Amino acid sequence: MASIFSQIVAGNIPSHKVAETDDFLAFLDISYLLRVHKLVIPIKEIDYLFDLPDDLYLGLHIFARKVADAVQRSVPCKRIATAVVGLEVPHAHIHLVPIDAISDLNFENPRVQLNPEEFTQLAGDIRSNLR
Repeated sequence: MASIFSQIVAGNIPSHKVAETDDFLAFLDISYLLRVHKLVIPIKEIDYLFDLPDDLYLGLHIFARKVADAVQRSVPCKRIATAVVGLEVPHAHIHLVPIDAISDLNFENPRVQLNPEEFTQLAGDIRSNLR
């Protein structure tokens, strides 16, 4: 069965995409760790980040850097943190999370709830800041 991320790629599950190429996709996480938590994935479903072929592994990180740059210009924060956990969905992905303190990256923190209009606005702000 396809992962939830592959279903998003296929358009079977709606998402708020912020960037997309033939090989990679960035979209807003519907269960925000903090404001504007994003996920960056390869289009090709490969379970474990370190199983990606070199070109996809490097390309994913370059793509994530471009998205992080757009988020940094869209959301007030000190840094954009990256996290790779790899247990929650069997599809390689990188979390991009705007933070002001290390404690902001605690995945056990209560999740932020956003309404549909806020998701749409945030996705648009990030897209407009992509270079």
